Amino acid sequence: MHSRGWKNHSSVTEFILLGFSRNPRTNWILFFLFLFLYLFTVLGNGLIVTLIRIDTRLHTPMYFFLSILSLLDLSYATTTVPQMLAHLVSKNKTISYTGCVIQMYIFLTLGITETWIFAAMAYDRYVAICYPLHYGVKMSQTLCITLVASSALCGLICALVYTVFAMNLPYCGPNEINHFFCEIPAVLKLACADTSLNDQVDFILGFILLLIPLSLILASYVRIFIAILRIRSTQGRRKAFSTCVSHITVVTMFCIPCMVMYMRPGSEASPDDDKKLALFYNVISAFLNPIIYSLRNKDVKKAFLKLIGRGENAQ
Repeated sequence: MHSRGWKNHSSVTEFILLGFSRNPRTNWILFFLFLFLYLFTVLGNGLIVTLIRIDTRLHTPMYFFLSILSLLDLSYATTTVPQMLAHLVSKNKTISYTGCVIQMYIFLTLGITETWIFAAMAYDRYVAICYPLHYGVKMSQTLCITLVASSALCGLICALVYTVFAMNLPYCGPNEINHFFCEIPAVLKLACADTSLNDQVDFILGFILLLIPLSLILASYVRIFIAILRIRSTQGRRKAFSTCVSHITVVTMFCIPCMVMYMRPGSEASPDDDKKLALFYNVISAFLNPIIYSLRNKDVKKAFLKLIGRGENAQ
């Protein structure tokens, strides 16, 4: 089956992304909606990165990780949304085989890196709340850079495994992907070979790349909540708790849909449900993250007001 598949492999040189609707009017409405979401995502995440860079009060491990998260969200959305916008208003909805592989690999690399950055952020909050006197020593610049670099390395390697296993299968037609970008579960449905091994690989990698970081996050927060309960002042308790709420919200929005998408067998997946899930962790999550972090964060608000004030003074 595989040897014959490899001969036929070249018969699929491009894929057609079906997107959301065949109705032009619906597509124009979706175009303006997603354009707004994308522009706000770029503006919001770009602003957070800029504020953290220029305001010395934000040069701490917590904000270093937040700036990395914003860069990942920005890149994550840019991997899929501009192409989706073009396809919504164009009759040509194709993507080359190579383009599909590249998009799949970059998307997975960024997504996997983000799950481990969430774990690093949880560890940072754990050290800050449970060991406040040793925070500067324990969360050194070297450790922060090492955590980010190892998260990125894990993303690069594991995404390669995912992509190689998916694109090693023969694709001999049809070539219509019922999705708005080249995501592995949607692409695998077009393979003219048994994908049960891929389902197993997806489940094992999903376990490693989602459940292990989530377990580390959970362990950190159990320790954090125990420490918070020991704080005697109500104000101190509230302040410690508020720094964690934003992170818990963002992790839940990103990781739960990812788990549903990547840890269930492909046969159980509905294309429409997959699109909604992908929209949530690809577009909605990246759009909401700057709002969640800035609205609940006095330091970010102060940095923003300082930036505006500086701009007014310059004039």
